[in-house]
Amino acid sequence: MRREDELLQRMEQGDTRAADELIEMFYPEILRYCLWHAPNRFLAEDAAQETFLKVIRYFDRYTHKGRFKAFLYRIAANTCIDMQRKNRHTEVSLEEAALDPAYSDPAFEAIRADLTVKQLVSRLPKDLQEIILLRYGQDLTIREIAEILNLPHGTVQSRLRSALKKLKAEIVLQEEGAVYRKKGGLL
Repeated sequence: MRREDELLQRMEQGDTRAADELIEMFYPEILRYCLWHAPNRFLAEDAAQETFLKVIRYFDRYTHKGRFKAFLYRIAANTCIDMQRKNRHTEVSLEEAALDPAYSDPAFEAIRADLTVKQLVSRLPKDLQEIILLRYGQDLTIREIAEILNLPHGTVQSRLRSALKKLKAEIVLQEEGAVYRKKGGLL
């Protein structure tokens, strides 16, 4: 029996320590997921915490069939959607970050790269964004993504290929634009 299955079984029996362990097990990946959907870390942390509160609150409605992760991610996705509706904050653009001297710290380069990826992904249709996030941001398998999104395996595969193709085209366009700007507007 997997650790997750054991903890879920203990939770069904009313063991609150099992719930704590389950939260500890999944919190980092749910927080990482929420960070992609939230305009700042504070709201992402709130969304992650709210996700686990909802899991505990609605646990009696969950029937364990080996798909707890899909159940957890659906709750996280819905929580993030609700959070976005309530909090319409603007994000810092790459251009604004480049102008702010506080962002010139070398440690910020990794964050800048993440922002670049996030901006590229944000240009995709919502359904493709979610598949890219779950596959590469959360390192989930195609099968897990299919369960989370309630889609056929083949649909997830084709959408993933489509998203990657669009991202590649966008990167090529950006690189061509950078070369164009670097040469003073001449190709």
